[in-house]
Amino acid sequence: MIKVLIVDDSPLLRAVLKAVLEEAGDIEVVGAAKDPYEARDMIKALQPDVLTLDIEMPKMNGLSFLKNLMRLRPMPVVMLSTLTQKGSPETLEALEAGAVDFIAKPMSNVAEQLEAYADVLYQKIRTASRARVRAFKPDKQQNTAQAMPSDARFQSLSVLAIGASTGGTEALREVLTKLPSNSPPVVITQHIPPVFSTSFAQRMDRCCTVNVKEAEEGDELGAGKVFIAPGDKHLLVVQKGSKLVCQLSDSDKVNRHKPAVDVLFDSLLPVASYVHAALLTGMGSDGAQGLLRLKEAGANTFAQDEASCVVWGMPRAAVELNAANKVVSLDAMAKALLHSASR
Repeated sequence: MIKVLIVDDSPLLRAVLKAVLEEAGDIEVVGAAKDPYEARDMIKALQPDVLTLDIEMPKMNGLSFLKNLMRLRPMPVVMLSTLTQKGSPETLEALEAGAVDFIAKPMSNVAEQLEAYADVLYQKIRTASRARVRAFKPDKQQNTAQAMPSDARFQSLSVLAIGASTGGTEALREVLTKLPSNSPPVVITQHIPPVFSTSFAQRMDRCCTVNVKEAEEGDELGAGKVFIAPGDKHLLVVQKGSKLVCQLSDSDKVNRHKPAVDVLFDSLLPVASYVHAALLTGMGSDGAQGLLRLKEAGANTFAQDEASCVVWGMPRAAVELNAANKVVSLDAMAKALLHSASR
């Protein structure tokens, strides 16, 4: 049984979440706290496996509580977020502070919508219960030393392609902050809602030497450019004359995802010999088959190792398929990709 503690100032939401979670069968709600101070005492007494935590609460907001919690008693936390432009920066900051994942607050009591919401919530709780969490260090100096000097020379047509899911926003930060300004172009599919993909790209652009943006139709790949798939579109790379450009697709979900990593990887098959692809932390297996197809077509392929993953799902699936040429720790991933693409 996965023991869950709900932390939310709304009595109605606490009741709804409790009712939904208790239908899961393998999840037990051991308590529901109305604020972080009550939660602190209940964590000590009840020893929950996973916390669901609201961001906006009286007395102490969820973000401040999360940072204290992850500093003093790291544990898996799923944030309850308002999926809006206003809520996205705080939610991304929560992931940076150590939250495993986030989910929208249930906005409807319509049975059909609540059932679909419940399935996603169960999945996130189960994943969080198995996740590797690390202590939050507010004063830590992130290692942003570039993995290769800015005068390094790369194969002229090289493309770096990366797929990620749960735990991926911080894993991508670790990789992208180490890329030099003349890095080969990077295309990324991260499983993330639409509004959050925009905020995430902007957040990455502020802390990286390379230029990071949410991909738009027709964006041309070039040195020092990073393109992140919008949260509601598949990202593909297509060849137009001598150029490679971004193409967005509103087609159906693949592997239950849109954007899907497999769609991005498969679009690169025609230029596979120039591709250096990596599958980072994430739940499920999206991207594993695509990584295998890239490898078989001549690409250099990498998977993040188990020890450095928040969730060793997608990389594990790739390793089991023998889809990765190398299994690499997160802190060495940027160097591995760049070295693969260097002359």
